[in-house]
Amino acid sequence: MKEPWNRHTYVQVFENLRNEQLAEPMKAYMKHHFPFLGIKSPERTEALKTYFATHESPEKPELLKEVWRIYALQEREYQYVAIALLSKKLKTLSIEDLAFLEKLITEKSWWDSVDSIAPTIVGTIVKRDRLNGEKIMLQWSDSDNMWLNRAAILHQLKYKNDTNEKILTEIILQHVHSKEFFIQKAIGWVLREYAKTNPVFVRKFVEEHELKPLSKREALKHIK
Repeated sequence: MKEPWNRHTYVQVFENLRNEQLAEPMKAYMKHHFPFLGIKSPERTEALKTYFATHESPEKPELLKEVWRIYALQEREYQYVAIALLSKKLKTLSIEDLAFLEKLITEKSWWDSVDSIAPTIVGTIVKRDRLNGEKIMLQWSDSDNMWLNRAAILHQLKYKNDTNEKILTEIILQHVHSKEFFIQKAIGWVLREYAKTNPVFVRKFVEEHELKPLSKREALKHIK
């Protein structure tokens, strides 16, 4: 029988893995935006796997409250824990939870958290309710927040044949002249990924629209 979920016990697990020697280079890699415990990805994954296997995960609405409590902890690894817990309970999430995900995306924002949330969690929710989900993605695309823009661009990253080319085009063209590196990179990434499914569409898109050099280079990376 699994033990009840307890915030203090998983914090202790991670504190026991703290490595100050690794924390500084990790912090530097993330441009000193966040402090780190210094736990490498394989160790973190294994610790989480063990914890999830031995403890009951909270159910909604306590789930979202707990995710937010974890996300608010200082070290960056805890944001990864929060996202992992949310991913574990992905089947319970619905279109109404996009407001909560918007809160996560716009808090402690950087590429690592946004890219863990947008293509998998957001993308899965939108796919379940395309009509309402795509309306919200267009709202995110129109936001003044760059990270919401990036999330909107990337939400179809894993859709393959289910990609809505109209929405993809509309969102990309809204940001095609952006000077932001993370937006240019996202445009190139989503086109490069979709090129694995429909290279004809991507090549034609690049030919017909003036993309920033970074976006264009990424989009055509694997198209011969």
